[in-house]
Amino acid sequence: MKLLLLCTGCLLSLWVWAGNVDTIAIYSQSMHKDIKCLVITPAAYAKTKKYYPVVYLLHGFGGNYTRWLTAAPQLKDKSDELQLIFVCPDGGYGSWYLDNPMDSSVQYETFTSKELVSFIDTHYTTIADRKHRAITGLSMGGHGSLYLAIKHKDLYGAAGSTSGVVDISHFPKKLDAKTSAGITSCCDIDWEKKAVIHLVDSLKNRELKLIIDCGIYDILVLSNRKLHEKLLSLGIEHDYIERPGTHSASYWKNSIDYQLLFFKKFFDDADRPVLQKGKN
Repeated sequence: MKLLLLCTGCLLSLWVWAGNVDTIAIYSQSMHKDIKCLVITPAAYAKTKKYYPVVYLLHGFGGNYTRWLTAAPQLKDKSDELQLIFVCPDGGYGSWYLDNPMDSSVQYETFTSKELVSFIDTHYTTIADRKHRAITGLSMGGHGSLYLAIKHKDLYGAAGSTSGVVDISHFPKKLDAKTSAGITSCCDIDWEKKAVIHLVDSLKNRELKLIIDCGIYDILVLSNRKLHEKLLSLGIEHDYIERPGTHSASYWKNSIDYQLLFFKKFFDDADRPVLQKGKN
C-alpha cells in the first residue's frame, strides 16, 4: 500500500510539473481559413501573472502542427523547466513558409510572421519584443525559420535550424518545392533569392543570434556545411554543430534540447542589466 501511494505521488509530481498543451485555431485574414497550432505553456502559467519569452517551432515537409510534439514529447517538460512558451503552427503540407503569389490560400510567411505573432502576443502573456522571441524548425521548417528571421529581424532576435533545407534552390523537384511556392521556370532568379544560403548576404554580424545543426549522415549536411562556411566568410557569428545522426525524429528530439538552451541563454542575457562603463 505504501509503495502504491509512493508511486502515485511520484506520478502526480511529474504531472504537476509538466507544461500545458493547448490546440487552438487562429483565423488567417490573408488565407481566409483557420490554422491550427499547438501552444505549450509552463505548468503554473494560468496561476501567475508572469510574462514569458516565446519560441516558435516550425515543422517539416508533409508534417503538421503536431509534428514537433510527436518527435520531442519532452517539450512539455522543457516549457516548465526553462519557463518558455512554445508555439507550433501548421505550415501546410509543403508551403516552405512562403507567400504564394499564385494562390491566396498559401500565404504562410504573412501568417507566421504577422498574424500568428500578433495573435500569440495578444492572447498570451508574452514578453512581446524581439529580444524574447526566437524561431527554429526542422527540415522545411529549418528553411522557414531562417528565412523568416532574416526577412523579419524586427520580430525575431534569435533563430535556429535543425536538419534544415538551407539551399532550397537545389531541393529535389519531386517534393514540388518550386510549384508549392508559386515559382515557375520563368522566375528562377526569384527562387534563388528565397534560399537561405543567399539571403545571409543581407545579414550584418550580431543582427541575429543563430544556431544551426545537422546530422553527419543527413542528406542535407553538405549544404549546411556550405552555409556555415559562408557565414564564416561573411564574419557572421553563429553556433554550428554536427553530430552523429540522420534526417530523423530521433535526431530532432536530441537536437531541440540544445537549441532551447541556446535560446534560453539569449533570453536571459537580454534581461541582464547593462553595466555602465567604468563600473563593476
